[in-house]
Amino acid sequence: MTKQYHFDVLIIGSGAAGLMSALELSEELSIALIAKDKFLESSSFYAQGGISAVLDSNDNFASHIADTINTACGIGNKESIRFMVENAPDAIKDLEDAGVEFSQQEGSYDLTTEGGHSSKRVAHVADKTGQSVQTSLLAQAMNKANITLFEQHLAIDLIADNNSCNGAYILDKRLNEVSTFSSHRTILATGGASKTYLYTSNPDTSTGDGIAMAYRSGCEIVNMEFTQFHPTCLFHPHAKSFLISETLRGEGAKLTLPNGKSFMQNYDERLELAPRDIVARAIDHEMKVHGFDCVYLDISFKDSNWIVERFPTITKRCHELGIDICNDPLPVVPAAHYTCGGINTDINAKSGINNLYAVGEVAYTGVHGANRMASNSLLECIVFAKSCAKHINDNFTREALKANKDWDASRVEPSKEKVLVAHLWDEVRRIMWNFVGIVRSDRRLQTAHQRLNQIHQEVDDYYSSYTLTNDLIELRNLVQTAQIIVESALSRKESRGLHYNVDHPEQTMKESNSVIIKP
Repeated sequence: MTKQYHFDVLIIGSGAAGLMSALELSEELSIALIAKDKFLESSSFYAQGGISAVLDSNDNFASHIADTINTACGIGNKESIRFMVENAPDAIKDLEDAGVEFSQQEGSYDLTTEGGHSSKRVAHVADKTGQSVQTSLLAQAMNKANITLFEQHLAIDLIADNNSCNGAYILDKRLNEVSTFSSHRTILATGGASKTYLYTSNPDTSTGDGIAMAYRSGCEIVNMEFTQFHPTCLFHPHAKSFLISETLRGEGAKLTLPNGKSFMQNYDERLELAPRDIVARAIDHEMKVHGFDCVYLDISFKDSNWIVERFPTITKRCHELGIDICNDPLPVVPAAHYTCGGINTDINAKSGINNLYAVGEVAYTGVHGANRMASNSLLECIVFAKSCAKHINDNFTREALKANKDWDASRVEPSKEKVLVAHLWDEVRRIMWNFVGIVRSDRRLQTAHQRLNQIHQEVDDYYSSYTLTNDLIELRNLVQTAQIIVESALSRKESRGLHYNVDHPEQTMKESNSVIIKP
């Protein structure tokens, strides 16, 4: 007999989107907030840069909207973009009310510029904005009597029938027991899928869980071919792809070859402040042409005291690794960073399944299109978490919860071949990095597609035979999400934004065309 939980709202994911959703929901609703790891282990926590918003009198909504649409390469949903941009200043105020203290300069926000922005509109907390946002929101959530926190709990599958979601089956990783969570409404806030790639700036939790679960339950998944590779992750054997914030380039840092020669002037007139897809491809090209292991990012020409004050997190981590950011250029390489596609949702975060919502990186709201503009991601989390919670609050009716069946583990046994899971996990990520990376081709995509189909069958056979583990659940989701990415990439017979195919180098498809993968 497994445990049975009953809540008005089940939120799967404890990053900025999940926490903000919980805090914005009515205190009359009982809420379960699920974290697959520790509560502060999410991509939100590691977001260094900031949150974009029109906060300066010299800036305006039209400019922020235009920059976002241009970066999205013609695929962005203009209604969603306008909604996000116009609600951005209120999002900043809400975060301040929650305890976030944005960096100030002479009594005003210390706004900075990042790639794709035509004005200074990125509010930040030094270089640890995500950490400040998440710790502040978590502190608020822990003081709410109607919110129950579940740490080290990993969702296995949604409970859905007749196009309606009724909760989820969730593994308690500490007890290795599966519980049934029944709910009137379920919100997926599980983050992205960059862990499908061998090299990523994301924490180990970014395995595409929400996307895979939603797909298996009948949701449409949109534009998964657009994986954003962050241009500058620290290249060091012990750095584990530590992110070097785009804000360094916003503050004037230059990309150079090992001989100190700059190269961005050969790729874009915006130089280091070109959108991330352009910068990442430029670095990738220089590394491949010259056979370099990395390129370099240099901000050492700035005042040392200013560098330490402006970038304390990066300075400290580099110092721990023997790199002096104040005097030496930083070795950097691109790494998978952000999933621009996801579960198809409307402006209220509703999916195509009744009672199921999706917020944050797991969702496709259309605000990123073919490429995400820097610092619009945390903003998207906050704005759409608020609209999601408002829709639930305004339309909630409490009815008798459907009795969900207990999880059935009677036909499986403990595995004696766990090495298979470890091997397939590694193989999937290498396939994605080598064949579905920054630059793609039809042949490479077809190779990935064929092998991933085989791996999917192997994982399904293993999944149906052996006792669940954390690694097996994540591998199942990883393979499913990787397949969707490849199918999406094969469907887009052009190059646009983050998807670059050498066999289809031109941008030829209709601007409004999105790739939709249906179950």
